[in-house]
Amino acid sequence: MTEQSNPDSAAASVLVVDDDDTSRYILASWLRRDGHRVSEAADGAQGLALLAAASGADRPELAVVDVNLPDMSGFQVCERIKADPLTAHLPVIHVSATAIEVRDRAQGLYRGADAYLTEPIAPTEFLATVTAALRYARARRRAEHLAERIAVLNRVTLDVYGAHDASSLAALTAAGAATLMSAPAAVLVLDADGREARAATAGPGAGPRAFGGAAAQLGTLPEAAALPQDAGTTTSLLTAAHWARLTSCEVFAGEGEVAVIMARTSPERPPAVLAVPARVLADGDDRDLSTQLARTCAVAVEARRGLREAQDRALALQRVLLPGQLPSVPGVQLTVRRVPVGSGAGAGIGGDFHEAIDTPAGLLLAVGDVVGNPPDAVVVMGALRHALRAYAIEGHGPQALLERLDAFLTRFHPGFTATGCLALVEPGRRAVRIADAGHLPPILCDPDGTARRLVARGTALGLGAAHGPAAVHPTPAGTTLLLLTGGSVADGSVADGSGDVPGERFGDAPDAPGREVASGPDGLEQLGDRLLERFGRGRPDGVALLAARLD
Repeated sequence: MTEQSNPDSAAASVLVVDDDDTSRYILASWLRRDGHRVSEAADGAQGLALLAAASGADRPELAVVDVNLPDMSGFQVCERIKADPLTAHLPVIHVSATAIEVRDRAQGLYRGADAYLTEPIAPTEFLATVTAALRYARARRRAEHLAERIAVLNRVTLDVYGAHDASSLAALTAAGAATLMSAPAAVLVLDADGREARAATAGPGAGPRAFGGAAAQLGTLPEAAALPQDAGTTTSLLTAAHWARLTSCEVFAGEGEVAVIMARTSPERPPAVLAVPARVLADGDDRDLSTQLARTCAVAVEARRGLREAQDRALALQRVLLPGQLPSVPGVQLTVRRVPVGSGAGAGIGGDFHEAIDTPAGLLLAVGDVVGNPPDAVVVMGALRHALRAYAIEGHGPQALLERLDAFLTRFHPGFTATGCLALVEPGRRAVRIADAGHLPPILCDPDGTARRLVARGTALGLGAAHGPAAVHPTPAGTTLLLLTGGSVADGSVADGSGDVPGERFGDAPDAPGREVASGPDGLEQLGDRLLERFGRGRPDGVALLAARLD
């Protein structure tokens, strides 16, 4: 008898193809007494037709095929079965009373059969062979199915890790769970700011949607208290009605119970919650896949939270490293405006800086940008800015300052490059000396409203290249000078001395900021606000404006 304790050995639907009525009757009788459902065919064509017409639970899981059939050989029937994608997985057992030689058995196995029995056949041997063939075929199909689902889980994992915010992370996790389980799914997580993100879907392809209202709070799920003291997962069962009351989520209507899987990465962190119908966890593979997806969600949330914390630390460091206030210099009005990096891995963090220093040689204005990923670029930016201050108070001019900064960066921070623009307002304020190091050129607006970019042929710092002399520009009373950054090196490019200005992206056109300066309000503070509103809002790469009005 078939061993029923192993599901892979359970009774099946079996096709018997044999032109001998007596032999076919005997084989079918043995199978039926062992609990199998049997369909019979007297030739190859009839057997193949039965396979083609069968569907669902009636589709045979195994075929017993006599070798000598009236219309075609059993070998040909086996080859046809294995060639059809719908039946290729079907195990075939050949039986024969005449083709009993070694070469016959070898030919049958080579041409696709899974077993070959020659008469006389003992009932126990026949049924044991059927059981073994079913066990192997079912285990293979289950392994193939699991491999396909693991591939789906891998794709979902990549999607979840690539989510741009907590809401999309929850939606992608819910959609992935629905695809894996072919069932409804819901997800609740807390984002880096402690806000809940919720998404639920009624099934594969239904599209995840946010759910719940003010009453749907993550903390109201009593299973949160059942989490282990350390990182890990727990699974608890709620009735579908109880789940709906707690979460205002109705996707499990009609289900008996809901399995609530909670996962977290450390005892201090809130859990990520994945809910699926309890029935889908009856299978061990489904339970493992669901638990793994819950862990993936928790790890992705933790990664976003860790990134935010790192960003906050780097942003705090950047704020410490930037000047707290501008110097007060007679006859010069100064203002600064900044918009931090908007999004991405370095949100709020950048290597750009500004500086204003009253030196023995005059008022030095500077802007720059260190190329690199935060927080390293922030650290280098702080070091470069302090080096600039130290060299500036010694009274060096713009060209000498660039040469010293280049040597400083090359020696102490090799591998980093930076761009910068220095403007030294000479005593008396009637001239300014501009030295450029591959940065976005400054804008000079004369008292009559004429604005122009002061394009120079500078080379970025950190390359060990020579820096040319500063260009002198007259600045009659009422002149406005604008130094700026605007993602000019956000893509990692630097000027190479060819005269091309990297990152010419400040505004919709190169001359747009100049036109704003020329036509803008008279007050410097109001002008800074207008420039920031026009060119700074919504930029992904951040903006810094340093403006000076020379009276």
